[in-house]
Amino acid sequence: MPDEHSAPVELTSILTCPACGHKAAEKMPQDACQWFHECPACKTLLRPKPGDCCVFCSYGTIPCPPMQAGGSCCG
Repeated sequence: MPDEHSAPVELTSILTCPACGHKAAEKMPQDACQWFHECPACKTLLRPKPGDCCVFCSYGTIPCPPMQAGGSCCG
């Protein structure tokens, strides 16, 4: 039986600003969700889309570590 915890959790995701399209690699917190992120290019404050737990799940290339690990929302 495979160990469900054997897959490594990615800690870096590329966030894409929905306002200006700026992309930046950002390190994700391992045990919490990040509800806000300010775009360094246009200063737009990113917030999760309805139904998402954090900005990484909404605008990132990889979902947050709690979602990767267990598929449950961390909010």
